[in-house]
Amino acid sequence: MQNVCVFCGANPGKEPFFMESAKALGASISKASMGLVYGGAHFGLMGQVADAVLAGGSKVVGVIPKAFAKNVSHEGLTQLHVVDSMHARKAKMFDLSDAFIALPGGFGTLEELTEVLTWAQLGFHQKPIGLLNINGYYDSLLAFFDQAVIAGFVKSQHLELLLVHENPAKLLKLLEDYQPPSNGA
Repeated sequence: MQNVCVFCGANPGKEPFFMESAKALGASISKASMGLVYGGAHFGLMGQVADAVLAGGSKVVGVIPKAFAKNVSHEGLTQLHVVDSMHARKAKMFDLSDAFIALPGGFGTLEELTEVLTWAQLGFHQKPIGLLNINGYYDSLLAFFDQAVIAGFVKSQHLELLLVHENPAKLLKLLEDYQPPSNGA
């Protein structure tokens, strides 16, 4: 696993532990000698995780739509890809990454996470997918996934496609050790 794609908010969140966890994840990525692929912004959780990876000496690749590139792009990245659309952004981030982690965020983060999760469910890839559940931020989403299984809309083995932890370093270890479900998820 060389490059981890991180989906996260462009906002910092209201509590300082969100930014602290983004920084801790970035430091953990760098300490593991991995690179970061992310949305390319210089602020919020996005900027924090990128800054932490860069501070640790690892590479950071941003992917940003040209509509946002002028005012939003992080200036200190190892590489920045400017693409035509949000769809192209997600495709490029997927191609450049060996694994995915979602930090807290809003609709965009949720959409990015569920798209790579759906692709794994359909068998389009076997890359590990992690959820950094900071202070229980994603507890309601995880309960929804459980309810989707109970209601018959998601197969229980597909829940194994999502690795969840509240500790960044431990989540990275889960991603490194990931073995895709053998029952044809």
